[in-house]
Amino acid sequence: MASATPNPNPAIGLSQPLMEWWAQQWVQGITPMTRLQLAWMESLTDMMQQEARFFAALSAAGEQLGKCYETHGTDPEKMKECYEEIAREVADQHMQRLKQVATLPHEFRRRIWEEL
Repeated sequence: MASATPNPNPAIGLSQPLMEWWAQQWVQGITPMTRLQLAWMESLTDMMQQEARFFAALSAAGEQLGKCYETHGTDPEKMKECYEEIAREVADQHMQRLKQVATLPHEFRRRIWEEL
């Protein structure tokens, strides 16, 4: 009785070492691109978090303005003081936002160099 071969196609068995080598090379080529994409996504996440903080500050400023109208709506001087305070807070948040945006390209480059 003839023994059955484990692989009906002997060419596949002979090419198995080559396929394993190719798979290792392919994975090694993908890894740097994956790390670069991860660095890009981390920078994008930082930017989105900064924007969320800025929008939260704008929302809080809107609430403060509403409270000012409720409590000081008839007194123009108090409304002016309240509005100036809100404007300062929003301006401070905007400056923090601009500082963060200015550092993003440098932070992104640093992350890429760390991955390389």
